[in-house]
Amino acid sequence: MTAKEMRLVYRDFLAEHSSAEEKLVVLEADLSSSMATNKLADQYGKRYVNLGIMEAEMMGAAAGLSILGYKPYIHTFGPFASRRVFDQVFLSLGYAKLDATIIGSDAGVSAEMNGGTHMPFEDLGLMRLIPQATIFEVSDDLQFKAVLEQTLEIKGLTYIRTIRKAPERIYSDNHDFSKGYCQLRDGQDGVILASGIMVAEALKAAELLAKDGISVGVIDVFRIKPLAEDLKNILVGKPVITAENHNQSGGLGSAITELLSEENKTPIRRIGVKERFGQVGQMAYLMEEYGLTAAHIAKETLNFLK
Repeated sequence: MTAKEMRLVYRDFLAEHSSAEEKLVVLEADLSSSMATNKLADQYGKRYVNLGIMEAEMMGAAAGLSILGYKPYIHTFGPFASRRVFDQVFLSLGYAKLDATIIGSDAGVSAEMNGGTHMPFEDLGLMRLIPQATIFEVSDDLQFKAVLEQTLEIKGLTYIRTIRKAPERIYSDNHDFSKGYCQLRDGQDGVILASGIMVAEALKAAELLAKDGISVGVIDVFRIKPLAEDLKNILVGKPVITAENHNQSGGLGSAITELLSEENKTPIRRIGVKERFGQVGQMAYLMEEYGLTAAHIAKETLNFLK
């Protein structure tokens, strides 16, 4: 089955809950057409606000609305949802212990032709620094819908990292996303942990490795903070590889390394963007350029396991 565009998942979630969740408000910063939420203006009325290109003001408005008992859903591109407004998010939402869900779209190389200024390789690292924040990176449309449903009950600050277009479909209907991770493949020689668009690449890499007689498991770690309590027990004693569409520092790889830092028999190899900024290009070219393809994951894993 063809996956749904992630922006349509977000729009349809908001449309579905507009009546039942009377305190839900939708905030945009001049990207409503990019995320398809512009069609919600009539449905939400005064609870839909496009603040223009004023992301910091949008976070402040979200804080004020949260104080009044509303539950803001905030969208803008990843770098503008994190890097540009970090102080406002940290203080006005995180420090103030207010409820808000931030959607950072165009994750990593999926920003494509918007180029380096719009290509977030650091947003997970920034958001992970905010105490008690909940952080997701979603891998397909069904998972995104399930995570959005979870946010209706999550207290405090939540950040969801996503692409806007249709992803590769990973899951089937009614999959259980309650743990914060999903074991997609078993393996005896090691395990690849991935998030977002890298989950599909990790599964392809596992198939490539199987042809060489290497058996690796694949786990989709879609809730990066807090990590699931039992994840450590699954990983201890196995070679671990992390793969992410993000700087290899600060995101999934760092979170897993910190989780296993006191374990002597759990070697780790991190795959991600290495000390580079973004650039203009089609996604296929960028994934090759930054070493994010299935073939690269397979090669790195093979070298690591030797």
